[in-house]
Amino acid sequence: MPHRDLLIDHPDRHRLNDELHARPFAQLRTPVRASYLAFLTGETSAEADRLHAMRLADELGQAWPGDARDFAIFGDDQLRVRWERHTEFTSYTLFSGGMVDPSAPFGDSVLDQVPEAWLAACPGRVIVATQVAVLAPEAMPDGGPDGQLLELENTAAARVSGGAASVYTDFRIRPDGAVRILVADHGLKPRQAGRLVQRLTEIETYRTLAMMGFSEARSLGPRLSYLERELAKLTTAMTQPGSPEVDRDTLTRLTELAAEVEQIAADRSYRFAATRAYRALVDRRVEELREQRLAEWQTIGEFLDRRFGPAMRTVEAVASRQTQLADRVQRASTLLRTRVDVALEQQNQHLLQSMDRRADAQLRLQQTVEGLSVVAISYYLVGLILYLGKAAKAAGLPIDPELAAGLALPLVLLSVWRGVKHLREALSREEPHPPA
Repeated sequence: MPHRDLLIDHPDRHRLNDELHARPFAQLRTPVRASYLAFLTGETSAEADRLHAMRLADELGQAWPGDARDFAIFGDDQLRVRWERHTEFTSYTLFSGGMVDPSAPFGDSVLDQVPEAWLAACPGRVIVATQVAVLAPEAMPDGGPDGQLLELENTAAARVSGGAASVYTDFRIRPDGAVRILVADHGLKPRQAGRLVQRLTEIETYRTLAMMGFSEARSLGPRLSYLERELAKLTTAMTQPGSPEVDRDTLTRLTELAAEVEQIAADRSYRFAATRAYRALVDRRVEELREQRLAEWQTIGEFLDRRFGPAMRTVEAVASRQTQLADRVQRASTLLRTRVDVALEQQNQHLLQSMDRRADAQLRLQQTVEGLSVVAISYYLVGLILYLGKAAKAAGLPIDPELAAGLALPLVLLSVWRGVKHLREALSREEPHPPA
């Protein structure tokens, strides 16, 4: 590419491109047996999972592939290990080639080839264990597996991969703790065989992880029923006339219901979302099998649709019910808050009207007091004028005190009235105005 040295790559370019090539399929040659284990380890144990996988490589005398962080393949023709780290689980697929006894393809587990101490120390708990046997068609019993290998009444089977293989499984956990999957190779290429085995183990893994949401949904049902009954009681009470105290109590209870519903949603939102994602992966992996009906057997897709499908619809129904309950509680709370707000506005309106009446009464009382004040002040001032006139008369001045007081009365009244009015206006100007 011309001028390549002039271009600067985004720091994540190669990492993002490498994701398309990550986790390649194993290449398998028939006959082969595989033991698959998936451990539920959570989202925070990635480093512990990787170190444990590195320990297995070391105990088997195999080199760890470079700087592998969440995927690795190591081993030899005798035992090959495929390790994967996912969001909440870690999986190991162990492949062993060579001769396989067609009469007892699941007689010995490939897990017998790994150290028991390492197996006992695996982080997390087993969520899926599967044994897969891939045989040549001539090694298969006529008409498919017998009742000693699989539970025939519940066996699902199909021709897959464009007719290149036949798959049989009963999805039953056997006494050894593993689900059995039997594959007849009608012409699988090595990489095609690896893809098929991985898809089959992924169907079992994602199916089981999706069913964890079903357990949550089933346990949540009674609690949702109780909360729905409580909400129905509260909404019925809201249709009846109530006092502000009763409305406030009802609103408090609705708030508690809303908090509990939100807590339920927070506790289970991840599990329900994961269930939807895992179900989509199961549907996708079944579609990738390209199943064709095999004799009288039900296909894997049909089996899952009859057994697994209803469980997933139950999860969706409970998740929808939970969301609807939260919406109903929110609507009821909004309606009751509106009712309480209206009642408060009415109380405020009555209070304002009462305050207006008191203000009017105070104004009239103030005017009455002002009138009495004018009379009282004028009375004292006229009395002073009368005493002053008497004093002047006693001093020999030709003054009639009573006449002087009578003539001064109108002037005194007018002066006092104007003085009181001026004082009231001055006080009104000094009163602070409420903020806009």
